[in-house]
Amino acid sequence: MYVLDLCGRGLILAALVCLLGAGLLTASDEPTLTKEQIRQFLLTAKVVKSEHTKKGITDPWRLTLTDGTATHDASFQSIDEHKATKQLASGTELGFVDSYKYNIAAYQLAELVGMDDMLPVYVERKWKGDSGSLSWWLPVKMDEVERHKQKLTAPDADAWNNQMYKVRVFNQLAGDTDVNLTNVLIGEDWKIWRVDFTRAFRLHKELKDPKDLVRFERKVFDKLKTLDGNELAEKTKHYLTKDEVKAVMARRDKIVAQFQKLISEKGENEVLY
Repeated sequence: MYVLDLCGRGLILAALVCLLGAGLLTASDEPTLTKEQIRQFLLTAKVVKSEHTKKGITDPWRLTLTDGTATHDASFQSIDEHKATKQLASGTELGFVDSYKYNIAAYQLAELVGMDDMLPVYVERKWKGDSGSLSWWLPVKMDEVERHKQKLTAPDADAWNNQMYKVRVFNQLAGDTDVNLTNVLIGEDWKIWRVDFTRAFRLHKELKDPKDLVRFERKVFDKLKTLDGNELAEKTKHYLTKDEVKAVMARRDKIVAQFQKLISEKGENEVLY
């Protein structure tokens, strides 16, 4: 389902992965933080260092933050491009948007459906006069591009596949049109992280790749079924339009219908884990 695209914006994530070789944490004894503590750290910690990646077209920065106790890096993206038409390699897109706001909306959507364990925490923050998304810098060792290059396989195939099933569902739920291998990062113990949603939340209501929806986590499926459109609209009111929320809910309905169809054909235990 993933399209290999190493040009343009795809190089951003590859560059960020390479930067990790210099050391992700600037304080090796940093305490383990809860997601709410991470959120507050990203919102309030002082920026003490910045490094421009100078890669890709969304112009990201790697920032080092400290609150006096913990020190950690974060990724800052401030792109917020809106065009009536945009010529892309895949063709012309009408109503084109490439926005940091979608990173934040993606994380908030993931929280609602119980999939925030595979996204870094994203918040909105202003830095040097620009508003943007600030995300927790992840302890990753490679992306999917590098894994394919090295022809590596996860030691636990079932655990890997279960993570990928969730990624595929979320890609379609969020309506991301720029899914590529550099957006899938691999951490320690082969944990998968899904990042960079600046071209998500398109208005299409049909699923792009329903054939990719074959298995799903039971407890997340239950949350997805009960996702409330009004709650989603309220949680993302600063980042998604009403039409974008409606499109998410329409895709949710299609995803649920697809899995219910599979359950009726194969049995619940063959589809849900």
